[in-house]
Amino acid sequence: MPPLPRPIPSSPRWLPNRAVARSAQDKLGMPAHVRALPVPLDTRHVAGGPAVTTQLVPSILYTPSMSTLVCVPILVHDEQQARADAMAARNLGADLVEFRVDTFYERLVDESEEPWKPVLRVVRESELPCIVTCRPEWEGGSYIGPEEPRADLFERLLVEPERPRYIDVELDAFRRSPGLLGRLRAAKAGSSTGIMVSIHDFDGRPHNLSRLLLELRDLEIADVTKIAIRARSLRDNLELFEILRQADTPTIALGMGVFGTPSRVLAPRYNALLTFASLRDESATAPGQLTISELLTRHRFRSISRTTGLYGVIGWPVAHSMSPAVHSAGFEAVEHDAVYLPLPVAGDEDPESSYASFKASLTALIDDDHLDFRGASVTLPHKSNLVRLGIEMGWDVEPFARACNAANTLTRLEEQWHVTNTDAPAAVDLLEREIGPVRDKRVLVLGAGGVARAIVLELLRRGACIGLCNRSQDRANKLIEGASVGVRALQTQVPGSIERTTPTRFARAHALINCTPVGMVGGPDETGLPIPLEQLQRIEGLSLVQDTVYNPPETSLLKAAASLGLATLDGVEMFVAQACEQFRIWTGHKAPASLYETIVRESLASKD
Repeated sequence: MPPLPRPIPSSPRWLPNRAVARSAQDKLGMPAHVRALPVPLDTRHVAGGPAVTTQLVPSILYTPSMSTLVCVPILVHDEQQARADAMAARNLGADLVEFRVDTFYERLVDESEEPWKPVLRVVRESELPCIVTCRPEWEGGSYIGPEEPRADLFERLLVEPERPRYIDVELDAFRRSPGLLGRLRAAKAGSSTGIMVSIHDFDGRPHNLSRLLLELRDLEIADVTKIAIRARSLRDNLELFEILRQADTPTIALGMGVFGTPSRVLAPRYNALLTFASLRDESATAPGQLTISELLTRHRFRSISRTTGLYGVIGWPVAHSMSPAVHSAGFEAVEHDAVYLPLPVAGDEDPESSYASFKASLTALIDDDHLDFRGASVTLPHKSNLVRLGIEMGWDVEPFARACNAANTLTRLEEQWHVTNTDAPAAVDLLEREIGPVRDKRVLVLGAGGVARAIVLELLRRGACIGLCNRSQDRANKLIEGASVGVRALQTQVPGSIERTTPTRFARAHALINCTPVGMVGGPDETGLPIPLEQLQRIEGLSLVQDTVYNPPETSLLKAAASLGLATLDGVEMFVAQACEQFRIWTGHKAPASLYETIVRESLASKD
């Protein structure tokens, strides 16, 4: 893609009106990246405008070192609600707001001969600098009225004394209304309001994106370029980052949908003008938009710079993973300059298709010279894909991960990539904490998936006597065969033993470990038991029941075990233990385990 050409004007990043300036100075103090200076608003600062008298206003000129701003979009229903939401956005830390007046203005057009006046009042009374957008239905908005009143609104917003910092006009609007460009040029001649020209595609990346950007440049009216496309994979973020990297004027480039989160959070790394964050979950104006609390608190947006590294959790789905919350808090606790994000990579029932998707996405992240991707947690369905890719790429794949064909941790250390498994050691360490060394102890394992495979191998390596119980005999036999091969590959001197069994046949056991998704929120049987209660009661010598499911922390199985007077270990402890080991590998620091556990338990409790 060719670099974005420089526009003719040099424009300020944002310059609020006097009422907003007073509000910001009197009520808030200026944000850290805004300075109140006596600056003449002459042609050096206002594109195309004449020299005017000096005013004491906050002024920011666009430079490559500017902090990326946080803008909260507000769907305007009425003036009072707009004012209240702008104040709420200010209180939560927003730098500016976008008033989306789509349906509000459409209603005013039907009811008033001067429909722009209420919009101007909203602008005048805003607690923050603002963008005004009236998005038509044909560009993903809700305005379905004629174009002429919309053009009237743009003109008024450019020439009235109390103006927004920007108006957002779609590139396609200039095609649909040939006279619009001339009208806005004339209105803009003496205005301090900038024009943001935007490109949206809610289906995917436009095949002609480069041509659209050149067309936008050729208008010679855009003070800000905005691109918002639906990201179809993580790789789409990399192209958006490249657009930002090459831009020499204020630019916004965002990916919508679950795959677009990196573009929203990493905007400061690439000097984007701003990123959008919703006031509330239900008030998002685009798919995948984070709330301002998520952006500023969980993802520590204000701390992100050009040196910030990237970690994440790779899987499908990953939207509800606890990993971003705990690792972000851990990075903050030790002042590790990195961000940790959900990195969804679609899985597929076809293993080869799933592997191809995983390989394409992960290698793209690794190969991007400007991203500083440092590592990842890898979860279902890609744990075996990570081992396969690591072997194929010649990375350092630890023997245990090779043996169980499952890994959950990827790390870059000294320009070499390392693949490890922290799941199984964490689970068995916890078990031994409660019942002592597992050598020669009998452990009943329920399930034959990836989690069971890794835990079984770790138990065998430590000398346990394992009974494997699974509904599918074929899957159980394959696991046993693979575990036997794996333990030989690890050259364990005195390995344990394993047999396929049933709870009734495996009459004695010291511990039981559930490795099935039964009891998990969103799983196949949220309230079910992986083993009938009467069979659980009949197991002689049973002292502990461990569940790998962490949501909910107290599964139906653990409730049943507690009712029988048995000790229990929930999945939260295992999750925290494996996450702590990942943190140590990545940062060289001991993880704040108690903080991790508090975050997970409080988060899960809040969802009850």
